[in-house]
Amino acid sequence: MPHTHAPTAPIRVAVIGYGLAGRVFHAPLIDGVPGLALACICSSKPEAVRADWPEVRVVPTPEAAFADPAIDLVVIATSNASHHALARAALLAGKHVVVDKPCTVTLAETEDLLAVAAQKNRMLTVYQNRRYDGDFFLLQQVLASGQLGRITHFESHFDRFRQVIPGRWREQDIPGSDLWMDLGAHLVDQALQLFGVPDGLLLDLARQREGTQTNDYFHAQLRYPSTHPGLRVLLHASSCVAASGPRFVLHGTGGSFTKFGLDTQEDTLKGGARPQLADLGDWGTDPLPGQLLRVVDGQQIATTTPDTPGNYLQFYAGVRDYLLGQASAAPVPPQQVRQVMAMLERGSQSAAQGCWVAAGDLR
Repeated sequence: MPHTHAPTAPIRVAVIGYGLAGRVFHAPLIDGVPGLALACICSSKPEAVRADWPEVRVVPTPEAAFADPAIDLVVIATSNASHHALARAALLAGKHVVVDKPCTVTLAETEDLLAVAAQKNRMLTVYQNRRYDGDFFLLQQVLASGQLGRITHFESHFDRFRQVIPGRWREQDIPGSDLWMDLGAHLVDQALQLFGVPDGLLLDLARQREGTQTNDYFHAQLRYPSTHPGLRVLLHASSCVAASGPRFVLHGTGGSFTKFGLDTQEDTLKGGARPQLADLGDWGTDPLPGQLLRVVDGQQIATTTPDTPGNYLQFYAGVRDYLLGQASAAPVPPQQVRQVMAMLERGSQSAAQGCWVAAGDLR
């Protein structure tokens, strides 16, 4: 069992915050997983919640949700700088906690939460939804197939074109608001899932758009001499790219793989979709196949890869199974929570110092 006093189904969930994260990435997915019950949403805009979820109780403060003995699980979907204090209070109130990525804005804050969770015998996990993108599933399948031989080069791009700077907290000069903390949390997590912790990383940050208050560009290099000799990993994101290149590029001694486009689940959720785990239908399907180029006996063989649907609901199904004692680990277990946060912090150190920073000690 993962902890004492395991809840019984349905697990009653409170979502703290009803901005983009709470409205798009959490509430509809919790509602779509059997065994979870969306019981409470904390928001300063109760009318917005009631318009979407008329049957769900709305509370004005996080403390009201933390104090409710009927709540088993709390989801922190607020601004990054508030994650630590809110998650800590929820854990101390005896709740299990999901935190939207990044876990916190410093490694020290994350380590504090992990210590409190261990002390209180409660789950703390981080919502790393890009593990459940269809194109990432496909990438993992290509890697596992061995068709590309020994992998020598991997690129992961998350480029967007946002000429008009929105007045959201993510675009303000506050802790945890820049693109490295926002999208870097996704790309770092995916890289660690694929290749493990690197020996070192080098990060370049920039402010490219006029009037931007925070970094809107990053380019990270990861090296793996002790575990994957010769491998180079590039993680890249910008808010000033109108013509996006491939999402993923993978080169190896036996060929190459490229994948264009972004996973479709975010846009579908923004459109108001409410997927159900019990009846997925065409959920998460990808209209753009991957391109596989293999070299066999000197001959190039080009093929397209079949669609591999993404499924963000798998994250919350994993949370449910862990809390009910039906899975041995949370979807993102403590060591991985710590490693991602540590990598983000080491990257920020690299950018500030303008040099490579060691990371092998994080394994």
